[in-house]
Formats: sequence, C-alpha cells, structure tokens
Amino acid sequence: MITLKRVLVPTDFSGTSDAALTYGKALAGQFGASLHLLHVLDDSLLTAYASEAFSASLLRLRDEVEQDTRARLGAVLSVEERRTFGAVVVLRRGEASAEIVGYASEQQIDLIVMGTHGRGPVSHMLLGSVAELVVRRSPCPVLTVRHPEHEFLEP
Repeated sequence: MITLKRVLVPTDFSGTSDAALTYGKALAGQFGASLHLLHVLDDSLLTAYASEAFSASLLRLRDEVEQDTRARLGAVLSVEERRTFGAVVVLRRGEASAEIVGYASEQQIDLIVMGTHGRGPVSHMLLGSVAELVVRRSPCPVLTVRHPEHEFLEP
C-alpha cells in the first residue's frame, strides 16, 4: 500500500507551478499528508556581477527580492490551507534542482509534485530542465505536471 506523509511542491510562481500545487494539495488531502511548499531563489546573477563598487546596492536589491519573494510565497496558501495541510513554507537560495533534491532528502519527502514547462528541444538543450534534473536525482518519486494539466480533479 502506498502511503504519503510528506508531499513537496516546489514553486516558481508560474501557472505550471499552480497546476502542480493543485495536484499536491489533492494528494496531501487524500493521504492526510503534510504539504511542503518550496521556492528557491537563484541569485547567481547578482553574485556574478558583484564588485566592491556595487556590493551595497546589490545586497539591498537581494534583500528586496527576498522580501518580495517571501510575501508571494506566503500568499500561495490560505491560512486555512496551511492549517489543513500542516503546511511548511520554505525559501532557499541556490541552484533550484540541487536545493529541491536536498530538501526532499533532509525532510524525508515521500513525493515531489512539480510543474514542467515543456520547453522545445533547442531550449531544453541550451537551458536544461529543473524538473528533469530533479527526476534524475530525487530520493523519492516525482510527479510532473504540465499546464494546462489533464483534468483529473473535480472542482
């Protein structure tokens, strides 16, 4: 028998992530699992251009981005949903796939539900895919959801 105690939904605030969250909430509700919501801030562009002349303004910008991201992340689930799902909302910094896989390992996540943007072959070859890297490295099963998703869920 399959049991789920912890479901992780990484989000980048896209429509695809919203679709994955719909699935994640449904699965967490069905199994009585806790719902973990994770966003990873990739500030490699800020650190790549950091220099002594710009460090103060870049740090200020980084703090503003983090503050805005925390606010967006906090608005994804209602207070009632947080309570119902025993939600854990987390913001991390780093490379997205590594942070998602690391979090899943640390928290003993049973299932990752994440969106995939369905890029074309050239874009995929040049940019890679966070979802693909997570599927390859994950310590647990990964359900990928495309948007618009197939309608399994009742309204």
